[in-house]
Amino acid sequence: MSRIDQSREFIPVNIAILTVSDSRTPADDRSGDILVARLTKAGHTLAARAIVIDERDKIAAQLSAWIADPGIDAIISTGGTGLTGRDVTVEAHRDVYEKEIEAFATAFTTISMAKIGTSAIQSRACGGVAGGTYLFALPGSPGACKDGWDEILALQLDYRHMPCNFVEIMPRLEEHKRRK
Repeated sequence: MSRIDQSREFIPVNIAILTVSDSRTPADDRSGDILVARLTKAGHTLAARAIVIDERDKIAAQLSAWIADPGIDAIISTGGTGLTGRDVTVEAHRDVYEKEIEAFATAFTTISMAKIGTSAIQSRACGGVAGGTYLFALPGSPGACKDGWDEILALQLDYRHMPCNFVEIMPRLEEHKRRK
């Protein structure tokens, strides 16, 4: 079972939030607001925030720009993970991944199944790593963002989480570049 080891010091993570939507604005981006509120309450830093329309190349370009930014450790996107023709966030994420974190999708689906039943199969949440940066795509609903943060990301992005977490392996994400 997972736990927080209070003897370990908390290490804040620099997180960017990307909302993918053809209709959201900063004034009505509830899902983005939820993620920002939760990550800052947890002690992390909001490194950047943007809204991009549902176009694969634009999403991938924003992800790539943030991956190249050494001040960003993780990117969480919300929206565009469904099955309709405009839902291309997952494809854009996979365009930039070096490695996919397949178990993120499995964990998210398991959590969703407990809350919304078989409707969870319509979500294509995903996670990956590129350029030493973690990337996670969550559905656009506020409930899905709460679930993804509260039940997965809040724990995995906390260095104190045991038995293991994403933060402790951050320095090793690009160790392949040191090889000759």
